[in-house]
Amino acid sequence: MTTTSKERKDPLTFEKVWEMFQESDRKFQEMSQETDRQMKESDRKFQEMTAEADRRMAETERIIKETNRETDRQISRLGNRLGELIEHLTASNLVEKINAEGYRFDHISRNHKIKDEQNKVVAEIDILLEDGEYAMIVEVKTNLTKTNVNEHLQRMETLRRHADKHGDKRKYVSSVAGALIEDGAREYALEQGLYVVEHPGQTIEIVAPPQRREW
Repeated sequence: MTTTSKERKDPLTFEKVWEMFQESDRKFQEMSQETDRQMKESDRKFQEMTAEADRRMAETERIIKETNRETDRQISRLGNRLGELIEHLTASNLVEKINAEGYRFDHISRNHKIKDEQNKVVAEIDILLEDGEYAMIVEVKTNLTKTNVNEHLQRMETLRRHADKHGDKRKYVSSVAGALIEDGAREYALEQGLYVVEHPGQTIEIVAPPQRREW
C-alpha cells in the first residue's frame, strides 16, 4: 500500500512542542533584550542631547547677561560723558548770563563735594557761582524732571544747614539746568523760586522766577 505525504510527516509530540516553545521564548527574549538595549541607547542619546541643550542654553544666558552688562557699562559711560558735556556747555558763559540778572559773581567752579565732620559726602554741587554776598548752586541734568527739582530743593536745605553750621552767612540762591526739560518741570522750578537754565541752541538762556528763593 502506498504511504501518503501526510502519513510520512512526523507526528507532533510533547517534546517537539516544548522545543518549539523554548525556541520561540528564546527569540522573544532576544528581541526583548534588543528592544531594551535600543531603548537604553535612545535614552542615553536623549540625556546627552538634553545635557547639551542645557549647556548651550546656559552659555547663551551667560553671553546675554555679559552683553547686557557691557551695554549697560557703555550706556553709563555715554551718559556720564553726555552729562559732562551738558555741564561744560552750561558753565561756558553762565557767569555772564546770570550776572545780567543783577548778580556780581566773579568765581565759578564745578563738581564740589560737601562733606561732614566724618568725611561723609552730604551733598554734591555740579556748578557753584560765588561772590562775597551770594552763592548760586546750579544742578545740571541731561533731562530735567519735577523729581530732579524736588531732590534739588532738598539738597538746598542740606547745604543751608551745612553753611549755618560752618558760619557761612552768604545768601544761597539756585538754578536748575537741562538739555531737555520735561513737560511741567520748567514751570514747577520757576514756581519754587529757582532760575532755569535752558539750552535752546549754541548758547544758554536764563529764565528768572517770578520771585527768587533764598536760603
